[in-house]
Amino acid sequence: MEIPKELKYTKTHEWVVIRGETAVVGITDFAQQELTDVVYVELPELGKEVKAGGECAVVESVKAAVDIYSPLSGKIVKVNERLNDEPQLLNSDPYGDGWVFEIEPSDPAELEKLMTAEEYQKTAEGS
Repeated sequence: MEIPKELKYTKTHEWVVIRGETAVVGITDFAQQELTDVVYVELPELGKEVKAGGECAVVESVKAAVDIYSPLSGKIVKVNERLNDEPQLLNSDPYGDGWVFEIEPSDPAELEKLMTAEEYQKTAEGS
């Protein structure tokens, strides 16, 4: 299970990294392994205001459909359109081409409430 150290994590298996003025969000390697083959991603609506911990997208696999929660409050400013035609990118490259959306954070201090890679590893191993 890959858990990049430079990212922050949620208990619901999303990752986030700040890049300039926005935060890029995706699902973790652990999450994609649990889901198995991803077949569809319902992306969030551009411009949508979301709250930290609020549902904002859906991932469907051959095994289950799960919600993706926003790790931060703010506005959705970009979505990964490639996932419309290539949802399997969540399986093959969850920390790269399989990112899900970008958010313009309204409260950057929320980032400090998220887990480090070490903390997330303990959570994932306990799942």
